[in-house]
Amino acid sequence: MASSNGYGTLRTTGNINSDEEQPLLGSRPSKAGWKKNLMVDVRRDWADLILLGCYIITGLLDSASISTWGSFVSMQTGNTVYFGLGLAAPYESTRWIKSGTSLGCFCVGSVFFSSFHRHFSPKRRWVLCVSFLMQMAFIIVAAAIVTFGPQTADAKEAIGWPELVPIALVAFQSCGQAVTSRALKYNALTSVVLTSIYCDLFSDANILALHNAERNRRVGAPVLLLIGAVLGGLLARSSVGTAGVLWIAAALKLLAAASWAFWPAEKE
Repeated sequence: MASSNGYGTLRTTGNINSDEEQPLLGSRPSKAGWKKNLMVDVRRDWADLILLGCYIITGLLDSASISTWGSFVSMQTGNTVYFGLGLAAPYESTRWIKSGTSLGCFCVGSVFFSSFHRHFSPKRRWVLCVSFLMQMAFIIVAAAIVTFGPQTADAKEAIGWPELVPIALVAFQSCGQAVTSRALKYNALTSVVLTSIYCDLFSDANILALHNAERNRRVGAPVLLLIGAVLGGLLARSSVGTAGVLWIAAALKLLAAASWAFWPAEKE
């Protein structure tokens, strides 16, 4: 194709515009592709591995919480018993106040996270990522209070805001893991209860079968929680302290969120 620019005739080809539009360093990542990837549902297959990993987090948090404050932040059965004992003898200890705080915040958190998942789609990739990032944020705030806030000589008996606020924050986020197990249809892997898992495990007629995925999950859950509890107890009593345990738990939540970001998508 020939054209004139006042200095003679120029011969051009149809490839000039397309060459000029090419990026110097190759193709740029498509924003639309990332957005589409975040809007798909994650595949359920093997997602129980992340839920089983959450049992380690539960063990870390509960053992450190019991060691420091005398109440649970995830296992609400124990808190219900402590709360009942406190109502029977309210002046013997302050543990029931902390247990009641944890129990109440866990219930409110259950409403929040379940509503969040229902409103935006339970298994949507970005929903799972944001859910775990929110859980991480609550733990980070609690860790910051324990790390930089006022220190109490007897944290097990104290009921000031430096004790109650971290308990409330960690208990609020703990139910996020349980809600995720419901969203992915792994109803037994709530990461906040073991009694029903023990019952289902030892009443399984195929407990000794070579291939039994349900049995494997039921074995893995208490073992991983026990590992987390031992580590949490040791760290809480070491120079790392409860604050360090909280920071570690926050890092594990971030790892879980990153796992959901790259988890295979559900087949269309």
